[in-house]
Amino acid sequence: MTSTPFVARAGDGGVVSLDYGLASTMLALGSVPRAIAALRNWPEWVVEPSMPPDVVDVGTTSEINLEVLTSLRPSLILSTPFLAALDEKLSRIAPVETFTVYAENGDALDRSYAETLRLGAMLGRQRQAEAFLSRADATFGQLRERVKSLSAPPVAVINFIDQRHARIYGGPGLYGGAMRRIGLENAWNGKASYWGFQTIGLEQLAELGEDAHLVVVSPLLPPDVLTRLSESPLWTSLPFVRRQRISVVPGVLMFGMVQEALRFSALMVDVLETAA
Repeated sequence: MTSTPFVARAGDGGVVSLDYGLASTMLALGSVPRAIAALRNWPEWVVEPSMPPDVVDVGTTSEINLEVLTSLRPSLILSTPFLAALDEKLSRIAPVETFTVYAENGDALDRSYAETLRLGAMLGRQRQAEAFLSRADATFGQLRERVKSLSAPPVAVINFIDQRHARIYGGPGLYGGAMRRIGLENAWNGKASYWGFQTIGLEQLAELGEDAHLVVVSPLLPPDVLTRLSESPLWTSLPFVRRQRISVVPGVLMFGMVQEALRFSALMVDVLETAA
């Protein structure tokens, strides 16, 4: 990691992001990364915004293609603490800046705001960063008013892992922070890691209150999981199933930043309005 703040310059080799959330934030600030990691999976896990077609794929975060990365001659590489083992190799290619959003003793959404401002300053787009966050605040406020008008029920948010297990979201993670920001009560009161989820057996969904609404975030794994579960006595006995309080929303990067929190919040309010 660089010891002094780095400012990207126009006309240099461009900025490479090894993190989806940072790449998405760059786009929100009007800056296109030269390359990102795991580009081919972007449409599945991030979905929106789309990545411009001339962005280069430098391989997965577990196997960065150092030859391709070197050939790009980047001016800056954006990374996270979870890729720290790569810092020595990467720093031989370009300065590396580490951004921390997911860590102990903090809220991912709050940290995303702070790191957006830091990224904006680094890219020479501080005004754009401030304007983006101002728009984000306004949008969260509008969504909060819509939630108030709904008298929305408590909501539990999950991803299926398989037919017996799921990740359920809350705590200091991005989904949990977004729900708090727009005034949605989380129906799950259990613990969650700083990543914002806990892995549970589906039988634990019986702990949700009688009035809970379940929101399932795609992709569904396996794809026919809800059809299979419809044959399970345990599943069909759950209150939200009996009351048909289940919604499925498109994929939203659960380990993203402000832009993903906005998209998640909008999808949540849309499905709750539809259900109402």
